[in-house]
Amino acid sequence: MSAGRDPGLQPERTRLAWRRTMLTLTVVTVLAVRLGSTGDPTDASIAGIAALLWGAVLLVCWPWGSDSGPVRTGGPRLRLAALATLGLALLGALLVVRGLW
Repeated sequence: MSAGRDPGLQPERTRLAWRRTMLTLTVVTVLAVRLGSTGDPTDASIAGIAALLWGAVLLVCWPWGSDSGPVRTGGPRLRLAALATLGLALLGALLVVRGLW
């Protein structure tokens, strides 16, 4: 006889995954702002866009990572979070490439 799946643990794992995602995005944004604070207006605007994207993702994902909202695993908010994450990654890569020149 096999033990059944405990549905009580899945929401906790999902919340922890969203918390790790938000923490990672925060670190990436801080690094982007640090790289963008060289005084170059282009780098500063890229860092500003990264900070705005981070704020948008934080507003969208905060209820998922905290105990204040329902745990979601799909829908348009997830697509928005994925696009913003991709945008942050591209902006960070652009700042790194610009810093190497």
